[in-house]
Amino acid sequence: MNQKWVKPLLLLTAIVIICSALARIMGRGETLLEYAGHNPEIAYATPSAEADSDIFPSPQQERSASPSPVPEKENHPSPGPGTNLPSETVSDLLVEEESSESTHYENGFFYQPLSDAVIARITGFSYPVFESAVPTLALKAVNVISDEEIPAVSYGDLRYMNVLYYDFNGEVQTGELICHKGIAQDLLEIFYELYRNEYQIEKIRLIDEYGGDDTASMEDNNTSCFNYRLVDGTSSLSRHALGCAIDINPFYNPYVVFNKNGSGETYISPQGSEPYADRSKDFPYKIDENDLCYKLFKEHGFTWGGDWNSSKDYQHFQKVVEIE
Repeated sequence: MNQKWVKPLLLLTAIVIICSALARIMGRGETLLEYAGHNPEIAYATPSAEADSDIFPSPQQERSASPSPVPEKENHPSPGPGTNLPSETVSDLLVEEESSESTHYENGFFYQPLSDAVIARITGFSYPVFESAVPTLALKAVNVISDEEIPAVSYGDLRYMNVLYYDFNGEVQTGELICHKGIAQDLLEIFYELYRNEYQIEKIRLIDEYGGDDTASMEDNNTSCFNYRLVDGTSSLSRHALGCAIDINPFYNPYVVFNKNGSGETYISPQGSEPYADRSKDFPYKIDENDLCYKLFKEHGFTWGGDWNSSKDYQHFQKVVEIE
């Protein structure tokens, strides 16, 4: 037989077989479900791993893909990952949806009272748990207070916030913060202006994703707000414990203490951010008086840790609000 007729004949034969099968199904009144039961090798066939990965790449494949270049960052040491940080996929699933009680500002920008789910996420981590309640928690608590102690801030004083921001690759991401209700509107307006101006922030995640560990969060250059903790090296509550302070791109804007404890040494945190303690140098993500972030926070009545004397906290902005 002439080879040029082989392919057309095979195609015609396949069409005839398919039409015949369909005719049998229709003639017997067989449903698709019944057909699947009679022909499991066709209906329930498992696609090959190779074919499946071509259409729906696995999370591992997506993470192994070459990332977009980070502008100028390659010339500076990169922060290490936080040891308690869950996968980005899990983080995305935890982001809260806007509720009927929310205060909406612009698309993607809102704040609202803490939901039961958020309270469950933060209790024992960024928010303290009473000793008697520790056994009821699913995870091991790291932030525990006595049953007699009264927290300086209640769940009702706090607000959950959703914002959009540009990451270091220039891509839009969704971030979440918890703050005191007295600065919620300020933060919403500030982050919206940062977003409009494509100001780059590496990540904005609840510090609970780092097990409430402020050091791990800073090392991962995470921007965060509420964390019921003491001021580093003291017995005094931080303004973060009230939800009235926020740290922006902390790895590139470190906390610096001069002559710490009279030792004559300079203390710099987080570890690895020492090159960025010299503010006379130019480098990306630096907060100073000419920076948009600095200008916006000052306009909203915040003070900047970079203006302090015995220490400098270049990442830190705080505002005094009335605590009920």
